[in-house]
Amino acid sequence: MKSLIKIFVLALLALPVAALTAQTKEQVPNRTHKVVFEVASDGADNWEAALRNVANVQKSLGEATTKIAVVAHGKGIGMLLATTAAANPEIKTTVEKLHASGVVFAVCENTMKRLTITKEQLVGIATSVDSGVSEVIRKQESGYAYIKSGG
Repeated sequence: MKSLIKIFVLALLALPVAALTAQTKEQVPNRTHKVVFEVASDGADNWEAALRNVANVQKSLGEATTKIAVVAHGKGIGMLLATTAAANPEIKTTVEKLHASGVVFAVCENTMKRLTITKEQLVGIATSVDSGVSEVIRKQESGYAYIKSGG
């Protein structure tokens, strides 16, 4: 009899967990998700992986209910250079598509200065911020979830 009661109690405890798991795939109405992606790695494979992550989050959480910022610094700024866009049409198309859906792409001015890169050398949709790491901190302080992406 005691073992039957234990099984019953365990089954009751498992119900809320099962209900929570089922809800994770549903979008929460009237909820705005805010996510900042930090990209600081080099190479087309890493940049494509980061952009896939951005697209997947947007798709899963809902384009209309998700604010996404991508902050590139260090070696990650290569993703937003015009020369990269010219050499990698897939990256260019994906960046443009994500930007058109509301994703903000920001490049670190400290990195730009260090590498002597001008704003004219960036893709047209890129904005710049004084410090990539500081921008990530500011985003987190204003409620953005943090994702390090791209390698």
